[in-house]
Amino acid sequence: MTLKKKIIIPLMLVTLAVTAGGGWYAWRHLGHDHAAAGKSAQGKQLYTCSMHPFIIKDKPGSCPICGMELIKKLDDAAGGAQSAGLDSAQPSKQQGELLGRVSLSPTQRVMANVATVTAQQTTLDKEINAVGIVQYDQSRQAKVTAWIAGRIDKLHVNKVGDIVSKEQPVAEIYSPDLLATQQEYLLAIKSRNQLKDSPLASISQSGEGLVSSARQRLMLFGVKESQIAELEKAGKPNIRLPIYTPLAGVVIEKMVQEGEYVNTGTVLFNIADLSRVWVEIDIFENEVPYVRVGQRVEIRSSGDQHVAVNGRIGFVYPFHDPKTHTVKARVEMANTGGRLKPDMFVNAIIRVPLIRGIVIPVTAVMDTGKRQVAWVETAPGMFEPRDVQVGERVDDKLQILSGLKAGDKVAVSGGYLIDSEAQLQNQGPAKGGHEGQAPAGASPASKGGISMDDMKM
Repeated sequence: MTLKKKIIIPLMLVTLAVTAGGGWYAWRHLGHDHAAAGKSAQGKQLYTCSMHPFIIKDKPGSCPICGMELIKKLDDAAGGAQSAGLDSAQPSKQQGELLGRVSLSPTQRVMANVATVTAQQTTLDKEINAVGIVQYDQSRQAKVTAWIAGRIDKLHVNKVGDIVSKEQPVAEIYSPDLLATQQEYLLAIKSRNQLKDSPLASISQSGEGLVSSARQRLMLFGVKESQIAELEKAGKPNIRLPIYTPLAGVVIEKMVQEGEYVNTGTVLFNIADLSRVWVEIDIFENEVPYVRVGQRVEIRSSGDQHVAVNGRIGFVYPFHDPKTHTVKARVEMANTGGRLKPDMFVNAIIRVPLIRGIVIPVTAVMDTGKRQVAWVETAPGMFEPRDVQVGERVDDKLQILSGLKAGDKVAVSGGYLIDSEAQLQNQGPAKGGHEGQAPAGASPASKGGISMDDMKM
């Protein structure tokens, strides 16, 4: 028994020494090598394409899709913590706030053309563009007619475009009937003067009645009060009666020649006052509900787009043109300097204020089909997604009902790069929901020979 103890005890001591030595060796070499390998793998630099961020390589080179030079890929965790000002010792709650955010390096931002604008609280105006034609103001047109049959002895206006006034005659007419009526008036005046001293009231009043009757006939022939006064003062009839225009303006049509015989009611001239004009514009039927009487309209002529004049809608016609699907509206306006000519084509702009709220460009909102998302820059290079509710859209402007506030900086270009980067980090708002994304299990593209090994899916 004593011999067995002497053999077993030294054997156990040798076994323990060998085991301890092997463990120390494994910890010294294998453990350190694994840690070193882990550190090496963790610190290994990767390269990606700024336009195709799903291309990931472990060495510099060119993108197999677009041929652009690969750039260094920042470590997501380190970049996110650095951009947010966090370190590993900070609480996990603050680190959780980084979920959903994407950090872009300055190089990535420039290469992807990422641009931002500031959301503003402003009024969203709808701009209605229309074309129109300048027309005469129908309330400022008149015709010069012959009030008595006769011969046009003299024309003071010989051509279209002449400017006429109410004080200057436009023509002179000779009429036997008018000449006889003037003579009757002069005789009536002479008889009144002779009978006014009669002791009989009936005789004195009859003379006044003859004068009144002859005066009335002259006025029916178009003779003015001033002309009758001159006739009475001169004491002899005028062979030719001057004809005046009822409206000052421009002759737009000449209907008679000198020496021509005319009848009662014959039109001699058409006159229009061009100090004010109408512009009839065509409004498309879908924009008619926005047009109201009294709205301000900006008019620019086709000949000079730099000069704009303003008018107001005076009437919206109750007719619809089935060929052009438009409704006409009449713009009444002053024609200062005579810039607008009748039958001239013009461009009209009606600005209708709709609503006031947060307004951003349309390109700042990404529509995934189920949600509308805007990328907001919360810190330099740091973007986070915001679900937004959109309202009215006018041209390239969009109203935001909720999700943004005035002063937020939103990405208006490069948003799909930001979203792609978010998908790579499995934190994007619309994973797998974009058009053009390769479906799962798709074979490599035949053009260009792109290998799936280069892509981080």
